[in-house]
Order: sequence, then C-alpha cells, then structure tokens
Amino acid sequence: MSGTSLDGIDVTLTSFSESDTFQLVNARTFSFPKALYNQLQGLIVNQTSTLENLGQIDIALGRLIGSSINTILAEQQLTAKDITAIGSHGQTIFHSPVGEYPFSLQIGDASVIAEITGITTIADFRQRDIAAGGQGAPLVPAFHQALFSSPNEDRVIVNIGGISNITLLPSSANQPVIGFDTGPGNVLLDYWIKVQQNKAYDHSGEWAASGQCNQKMLKQLLDEAYFKQAIPKSTGRELFNQYWCETTLARFTQEISSADIQATFAELTALTIANDIKAYAESSNSVFICGGGAHNIHLMNRLKSLLADKKVSTTMDLGVSPDWVEACAFSWLAYRTLGNKTGNLPSVTGAKHPVILGAIYPA
Repeated sequence: MSGTSLDGIDVTLTSFSESDTFQLVNARTFSFPKALYNQLQGLIVNQTSTLENLGQIDIALGRLIGSSINTILAEQQLTAKDITAIGSHGQTIFHSPVGEYPFSLQIGDASVIAEITGITTIADFRQRDIAAGGQGAPLVPAFHQALFSSPNEDRVIVNIGGISNITLLPSSANQPVIGFDTGPGNVLLDYWIKVQQNKAYDHSGEWAASGQCNQKMLKQLLDEAYFKQAIPKSTGRELFNQYWCETTLARFTQEISSADIQATFAELTALTIANDIKAYAESSNSVFICGGGAHNIHLMNRLKSLLADKKVSTTMDLGVSPDWVEACAFSWLAYRTLGNKTGNLPSVTGAKHPVILGAIYPA
C-alpha cells in the first residue's frame, strides 16, 4: 500500500485461515528513492504528464514494490512458494468517481510485480466498484467490518492518512456499515510544513500545537462544498492539494502567522472528522484511529476534546498497529478475490451491488 501522503510503501505479511481468521505476521515501510518520489509528486500535483513518462513511472514503481516484497521475504526467510498472493493497491495518481466516464487510476505495474517476485498478484481494486456505479472508495471499511466490528457496541474506525475516512460499524447486523472520506487528513499539514520549514511532516503535531486556530479562516475553509456533499462520497489530492491551499489562503486577507495556519489546518481535519461522526454515528461508544494521524498527538487531543462523550484511542487497542491497517486491508481484499468473494460494501461506495474486486496476474 502506498497512500495519499506518499510516505513510503507499506508491506505487510498476513495470514488467513479457512475460517477467515486474520494474523499480521510482519510489516515494514520502504522509502521511495528521491527521484521516484519527485516523479510521483509531479504526477499528482501537476496532474499532467507525457504518456512515455507515465509509463516509465508505472514500471519503476512496480519494480520498487516487487523488490520491496522480495526484501521482506528474505528477511523473514520465506520464499515465493510460501506466499499465496500479493494484494497491491499501488499509488493513486487520479481519482475521479463522478461524471460521464468515472475512473480511479493507480500505478505500479502488477505484471512487473508478479514477474519480479514469482507470486500471483492482485491489483486494480477500485475500478470494478466504479463500473458498478460506486465511488471505488473507500474500500477498507469491508475489512474494518470483518476485523473490528463488535456485537456489544457501535464503533467508528477513522483512518487519517493524507485524506481522512471513517467507517461506522453498528453493533446490529441488521444495520448497514457506512464509510466515506471526510476530507483532508495530513495532506494540508504536510504541505504547509514543507513550504514553511522544509520538513516532511509535523512531528507529533508540535508545530500545530504551538499556534492558535484562526476561527475566521476555519470558517472559510469549512465553506468547501465537499464538506456539505451527501454520502456516499470520496475525495483525494485532486481537490485538497497545493492549489486548494494557496487559493484559500489568498482569499483570506487578515494577517496570520504560519503556526496559526498550521493550527487551523489541524482543526479543519479534526473538526470535519468529529462533525461527521456526530452526524452519522452519534450512537457510537468508541472511536479507533489508524493511519499516520494516529501519531499526531495534537490531532488526537483535538479529537478527544471534540468527541468528549466517546472513548478515542487507536486500533492498537483492537490488536492491530495503526500503521498497518490499510496495507492489511488490501491483503484481505486479495484473499477475497482469490476466493471469488465480493470485497466492496455498496452501503459505503454506492455501487449497485457487491462485486469481486481486482484483476489477477498469475505468477
């Protein structure tokens, strides 16, 4: 899995029994070489490329994913014969689930991965759901339901990556699971600290915590139409990006310090998550955070304050480190694909019906 934050390739080794029992065996994040990172950033930020450049980055990323998998197998003294399949999400470079010709484009060539590793590879998970009328995202809620739901309480799982998404897990099997993207997670925070301090991210949210949220700016940020859009919905860096950030800041004429801007971006992330939980999951007792945002102490504190009537913790309390939930989800989806089992939740994505996700590239 490589997410919106572009902070590396997460590789997880997972095991499933015939009863669908899940076990995380090992995990590791592999950094992008600087040149490839810059190329991926260029694709996502500029949203333009020559066909030759796009094709070459697709292959380069496939090679990196394949070599990363081979590395972790060697470290664990495993071979290709020990692995049933690879589930590769790839890197999303454009997500456009609405319009006359909806699509979601991920790169990281699966043929290359299968060739380098000698392991059957499943990829292209999102497009079949979109073909069935869905958003193609989020797909992780099905995994959340399988792994984290409880008959004893309503739960919310919040993934804070570059974009934030929530999964509402009712205790009753008669109620549908709901999930959608709430808006920005770390994407604006990462952008602003990179511009102002040349840092990749705001460690523990310390810089945001040093500033004060500007309520006038926050109100302006909340005017974004996406926050008022009905579910099902999904978004990405096609909307919440450098252009959105700069355009929004340019409309705000009051002088405000860079630390206060960071604090305001952090509040936007926390508040949009909290508002959607209150709107769609007021009955929930517990909120579990995963993704990189789980390490942002300031964000966690703001969520605890905004959701004071609920227990807010991380998925570590449910037995899975918040760093690996999303990568584990795509191994689970690959497992479903090989078993000819559906992987999407129409109540989440808006698809007309459940579908088997992914394309299979045999070893």
